[in-house]
Amino acid sequence: MNRTEYILRNLSKISHKKHELYVISRVVHLLNDPEIEFVCQQLIRAKNGARYLTDLCFPQLRIYYEIDEEQHSSIAHSISDKHRKREIMDVSDFREYRIEVFNESDSKLSKGLDKINTEVDEFIDIIKTEKDRLVKAGTFKPWDPEKKFDPQVHIDRGYIDVADNVVFQNHRDAMRCFGYEKGHYQRAVWRIPGDDRQIWFPKLYRNNDWENILSDDFDKITMRALKGWDVTPTGVEKNIVFAHYKNILGDVVYKFLGEFHTSLEESGRDEVIYRLISKKISLV
Repeated sequence: MNRTEYILRNLSKISHKKHELYVISRVVHLLNDPEIEFVCQQLIRAKNGARYLTDLCFPQLRIYYEIDEEQHSSIAHSISDKHRKREIMDVSDFREYRIEVFNESDSKLSKGLDKINTEVDEFIDIIKTEKDRLVKAGTFKPWDPEKKFDPQVHIDRGYIDVADNVVFQNHRDAMRCFGYEKGHYQRAVWRIPGDDRQIWFPKLYRNNDWENILSDDFDKITMRALKGWDVTPTGVEKNIVFAHYKNILGDVVYKFLGEFHTSLEESGRDEVIYRLISKKISLV
């Protein structure tokens, strides 16, 4: 996807929310920086463990922005079952900023655009300052939407890290990081040649036969059989996990969650527990 298509599709998702659309449009237009990625209505896991849809997120800068409109609360942002199929981002170490577009004394009276503009412009300065800091530190990675799903980027770098929000559009591209050279691959598991690990592409929600659950702290995956099958593990499986999700644009993606191993002591007849071992995998 090119940058233009990405931006237009992102903004179209909030066209029915007039204050949110105004604030986000002002941020994007005045920031005017094609190297900075922004995401609208991203499903996140916050510092307190809660999951909700945040208004505007800057993954590279580890910052997100909440626009408090009338009746805007955690209830309004609470997720339903349908959201569990969506790509989730761990922002527990991100900084949160907020803007209230209504007066504290009257929740139905807007602050007015002059006041809103001043506060938004202050936030834009924060974004610019943070980017400058990362550039000077040599850790800023410019956003390129056409390379976002390219496995070669990670192969050249020599590792994949959960902190980098690694996602792919299909099984094949995730597997290419581990030496796969063939065509499309649709199975849920692929054994890495010459390795005792496998790649697993779980759907982390209820299906006809299985229910896979990712814990709120992202440290545990529970694989539960729903039809009475005996799934008692006989040994330790070592899984490099790319979870099946839909991103904010509705496209299927496979997001890297880390390496998970079977926890024999926690598993039983009806379910298998996998524990996070590492968030960073060497590709060398």
